[in-house]
Amino acid sequence: MDKMSVIVVAAGSGERFGGSENKIFAKVGEQPLFLMALQLFVNREDVCQTILVVSPSDADQMKSKFGANLGFMGVKFVEGGAERHESVEKGLAVVSDEAALVCVHDAVRVCVAADWIDQLYHAALKHGAVIPVCPVTATLKRVGQDGVVGETVRREGLFMAQTPQIFRREVLQEAYAAFRAGKLSFLEDVPVTDDAQLVTAAGHTVYAIDGDPRNIKITTRGDLSMAAAIIKSLPQKAVSRRGAFDEAQW
Repeated sequence: MDKMSVIVVAAGSGERFGGSENKIFAKVGEQPLFLMALQLFVNREDVCQTILVVSPSDADQMKSKFGANLGFMGVKFVEGGAERHESVEKGLAVVSDEAALVCVHDAVRVCVAADWIDQLYHAALKHGAVIPVCPVTATLKRVGQDGVVGETVRREGLFMAQTPQIFRREVLQEAYAAFRAGKLSFLEDVPVTDDAQLVTAAGHTVYAIDGDPRNIKITTRGDLSMAAAIIKSLPQKAVSRRGAFDEAQW
């Protein structure tokens, strides 16, 4: 079986979330978000390595409060950069040579079913680069800085990208190497918001498979209760072993 390394990106600032600490430490039920994201992957047979990338400002808290548990789970801890793509690159730098695939996932997307990861894994083996997407169904308006509503944007062919995104290891490494070397200069003035963007810019074909609207990105505190309800609705798979956190009290 081809194995994959998983990079869980938890290095965002979470400004819209509010509060005194990063939203990755916010809880759904009794568990912090970053932990729930890790548990999506640590017990999978196709995963050979799990990497958690956190902001340098959160590193001390993560090490002091959760370091022993992360070590017991075999999670590799990495400090990220100022931008998301810098954090992913730092995670990519420590990816195991054993990994044929690299999976990148946002720590604040915890409403993910194991079956969805299965589908992405098999699609990545076939195509080399795959992401889940959902069609845009709402009416889109372009609004100016003055708050005035302008044009209505046609939504045909528009999709919302989600994570996990899975790539052949060499495909993602080549894309980041090209970006770092300045070979993707047309992206210099464009925010890099996901890995598929870099992979496409580097000339690789990225395939889309159906995502699920339940795979929400937790942005505000109100999303926590929504996530708790969604998780109860997801199909569950039996796990072969318990994680280090399963019996912990948070």
